[in-house]
Amino acid sequence: MKVALFSDTYPPEINGVATSCRTLHNSLLKHGHECLVVTTNPYGFELALDHDVMRLPGIRLRHLYDYRMAWVYNSGAMRIVREFQPDLIHIQTDYGIGQFGYIAANKLKIPTVYTYHTMLEDYTYYVTKGVFDRAAKGILRMYMRHRAHTADEFIAPAEKTKEYMRSVMVDKYVSVIPTGIDFQAFTADNNPPEIIASIKKKYGLKDNEFVFVSLGRVAKEKSIDVLLRGYAIFKNEHPELKTKFVIVGGGPALNELKELSQTLKIDDSVVFVGPINPDEIHYYYYLGDIFINASVTETQGLTFMEALAASRILLVRYDDSLRDLIKEGKNGFFFLDENDLAKKLLYVMSLSSEMKKEIRMNGLESIEPYSLERFYENVIRVYKRALRNKW
Repeated sequence: MKVALFSDTYPPEINGVATSCRTLHNSLLKHGHECLVVTTNPYGFELALDHDVMRLPGIRLRHLYDYRMAWVYNSGAMRIVREFQPDLIHIQTDYGIGQFGYIAANKLKIPTVYTYHTMLEDYTYYVTKGVFDRAAKGILRMYMRHRAHTADEFIAPAEKTKEYMRSVMVDKYVSVIPTGIDFQAFTADNNPPEIIASIKKKYGLKDNEFVFVSLGRVAKEKSIDVLLRGYAIFKNEHPELKTKFVIVGGGPALNELKELSQTLKIDDSVVFVGPINPDEIHYYYYLGDIFINASVTETQGLTFMEALAASRILLVRYDDSLRDLIKEGKNGFFFLDENDLAKKLLYVMSLSSEMKKEIRMNGLESIEPYSLERFYENVIRVYKRALRNKW
């Protein structure tokens, strides 16, 4: 099968959609399919084709993670897609490249599969700055109803996303397919102690310190400020405990959060690592004993699954999207707000070694449904249905 993946984001950019797209790309190639990725060019302002990844020029969005926004059509890129002769087009995003995917599918008269990765309503403030935000959300709902019914097959990465689609009156069949993860990269065998030790030394992390780690895009919707405030409460209540809070990742909220840590007077215990090489992400989970996260905008929580694969104990803010992944007290823990976080930090720290070991083992078992093979099989099933419906 020949598949063209259209996505406005792809590595080296670091986010869930980019990771999911690359995972699908690699899975298709591994199973003998041909795959062309059509995405934006973060390196320059020209059309570039590197093997099976085609990058289109676009404008730089300084206020949206420095992503690139490509125009909805590129004649040179269309010629390459036509020469590739895809059997179907799988659209991963809703911006310039995503719209180009629909245009290309119409021109080639081939089916489209659409994955709704991002809860777009959570991001309207980047455009509206709070002005006419309700109207913007209404327009997005109209768009989603239209887009869901124009695609031949519709994929949601989590039940939370499917429920949202139903709430905005989308009655099309939705295939819920969580993104698969190459868990092998996150196991202890592939993360040598000497490499972890060198990274810890680089950031001044000592062996006698208990470390909490947060990893992901540093942006407003990730609610990292809740983690800082909760950690500050914990520090004030337990100054005798030697701990550090490591925040891994880059994004538009980085400077604001650094200022907040100074205001809270915990900057001597908070380490901002900044952006890192996507191929080295797995090392950074091993910097901490507990993985913490306060985001409630995730559609599936890839970093949560990666942390479980790295045998980290999860302490995350409750969200419906995590109810199938995390079982309270069995493979992780939930908190409700910053005060609850402070209490839970102490609780999880105080667990016995035997209990921590059991939770880590349960975590490894809980991610089995998110294997790469199952992800591939589920996606191929949708592709075959899309092709059959277009006959």
